[in-house]
Amino acid sequence: MLRSRLFDPSPDVIRFHDYHLASAASILISLLWITTPVMRESPPTQEEPSTSSAVDDSNSADRVEDSQLFLSVPALNQAASYLAQTASFLTQCLPVPGYVGLSEEDQELVTLPSASASGRLSVQTSSVEPAATNSSLGQADSGRSPSQENTGQMVPSHVFQNGASLFQGLVERARKTVRGSADDIGWLQRDQSLPTTEDGTARFLEILDSARKNEHKLPDSVVYLLVPGLFSNHGPLYFVKTKAYFSKMGLACHIAKIHSESSVSKNAREIKEYIEEIYWGSRKRVLLLGHSKGGVDAAAALSLYWSQLKDKVAGLALAQSPYGGSPVASDILREGQLGDYVRLRKIMEILVSKVLKGDLQALEDLTYEKRKEFLRQHPLPQDVPIVSFHTEASITPSVLTALSHVAHLELPIAADGNSTRIPVVMPLSAAMAACSQLLVARYGEKSDGLVTRKDAEVPGSVVVRPERKLDHAWMVYSSLKEEPGDQADTSQVCEALLTLLVEVAQKRRHEMAMKDE
Repeated sequence: MLRSRLFDPSPDVIRFHDYHLASAASILISLLWITTPVMRESPPTQEEPSTSSAVDDSNSADRVEDSQLFLSVPALNQAASYLAQTASFLTQCLPVPGYVGLSEEDQELVTLPSASASGRLSVQTSSVEPAATNSSLGQADSGRSPSQENTGQMVPSHVFQNGASLFQGLVERARKTVRGSADDIGWLQRDQSLPTTEDGTARFLEILDSARKNEHKLPDSVVYLLVPGLFSNHGPLYFVKTKAYFSKMGLACHIAKIHSESSVSKNAREIKEYIEEIYWGSRKRVLLLGHSKGGVDAAAALSLYWSQLKDKVAGLALAQSPYGGSPVASDILREGQLGDYVRLRKIMEILVSKVLKGDLQALEDLTYEKRKEFLRQHPLPQDVPIVSFHTEASITPSVLTALSHVAHLELPIAADGNSTRIPVVMPLSAAMAACSQLLVARYGEKSDGLVTRKDAEVPGSVVVRPERKLDHAWMVYSSLKEEPGDQADTSQVCEALLTLLVEVAQKRRHEMAMKDE
């Protein structure tokens, strides 16, 4: 019955596990509390004859103190036995690093006599051998009376060492769960070996104001490629409004039709093929704008295939991209986090793999561990013009009640021959606001709901840090409510970002030309 419930994630079993965790901790603390005064206050005893010249005086003194400890505390046998049972149970429930249980066939046993035994502690060490050695063991024990055999209890000799290791592992696991991603957020900014960023917010706001006045500066000498983020395959209107806006200005604009739920390396390969196809078809360089994971995928394409793309790419803008990693992805998938206790990883695997027909690796690639590993192996080329853009989610009542238009549903053709379209909406802004507040409450970090502001800044890039509060979904999905007249919409923000990127690329080329001269 107990064996079948070991990995049951129900609340009753979680409370059952918590009870044993508390019991083990209580036993260990009690042992430490009892041991200290007894070892300090116990009267000195006659020194026993040494059985081996290799044993030093300090070890002999320790054995004498241990003798007084066990004789003075009869309940210690029971506590040690219970601790061994609890340790065995916990190692089946929770994987504790550094703890190795004792096997049934090769464990060392010690005999702990009761308080009524003789004044000298008789410790007999033996190994549980096969049946062939039982005769020798019987001869060695023949001199003992039945009363002497019943006075001792058999417990593992390494119970205290393993118990301490177990307790230390549990403490470390609890600390890891509590800390979460606190030590990882903003790691790019703390790395002194990476290039510094440049603030381009003021210039961005100037360009944005000009765009709102219909003063457009984007050149038609390049092709604009928009790279969508995670789950974009299930949002047919992802970037659609922005593409239509660019097309009205007479600009060549495409949306990369990648499988957004695939791994970063796979999408990087597809983006590389997109760029080459556009370049060979138009003989124009490509300017990339990636949102969320799309920015990570686009950056990976440049890191992995820069030798083949450096003459075909004019620059990259990353909007709300978890370039350094995402605490949301890490807290869901990281070992030892809250997701382990409610099987959240298994739920996400079913959702992504079975329902969305994707690859869980797409989400794992956004964890801090994977991002650190990838960036150390494949750093972004320093001669690539880069613009980073990040925001903070709003929690105003108007935002919480807003509905994002993510798709549309076509009804069968009516009698008049026209089909009816019904908008499919979702409260994405409210969801982003809730996630943002959770990240503030746990880590004290501002975010757009999924990506913290610190993790969205690419080292060596020109960073745009607007004060206007915009959530993660605002960039790609339009709201059913019209934007206020004094605020730019998503298409104008994308235009301003790409215009700033063009200026950064021109400045970079001028600096390189001056350096060559």
